[in-house]
Amino acid sequence: MIEVSVKGVFLTQNQSSGILLKELEGDRTLPIIIGEYEAQSIALGLENIKPPRPITHDLTTEIMNTCGISMDSVFITDLKENTFYAIINLTGANNEKLEVDSRPSDAIALAVRNHTPIFVNESVMDQASYVAEEQEEQADRSFIFKSGSEELDRLKEELKKAVEEEEYEKAAQIRDKIKRLESKQ
Repeated sequence: MIEVSVKGVFLTQNQSSGILLKELEGDRTLPIIIGEYEAQSIALGLENIKPPRPITHDLTTEIMNTCGISMDSVFITDLKENTFYAIINLTGANNEKLEVDSRPSDAIALAVRNHTPIFVNESVMDQASYVAEEQEEQADRSFIFKSGSEELDRLKEELKKAVEEEEYEKAAQIRDKIKRLESKQ
């Protein structure tokens, strides 16, 4: 297994959401297309933005903490027919080791909140990762939460406030403005 970090959340040219996982000791990057909700959740976790009421991944983390369950690691185990598979490794309150089947997006959303290591099976990296610098530069330009101009910083503050006030429709509109601005850069 290869340990990776979440490099960022991005948009494809056809407006699909995704995440980039970068190996810690190497040059390969693994892009995974995910749902918009999961992308938002991962971005909130990466930015350490806490909504006033817990969203699903925050709630799951709180339930685990309340029940004495710790999250040990996430393994992205397989890639079959363009679908990634993952396992969340947990330790129960009585030190029982548990494995839970998961979509990679949900596992990663939990991992960023719990500061849990993420690993990718070597065969998955071989099948789906890339090293090309120009692809990374192109992906860097379309990150949802990438610092830049004052306008972007202002919009990000508005986004944070909208999430805190549970104005999710407004937050989605602001997020879309951020995406458009960043795609122009």
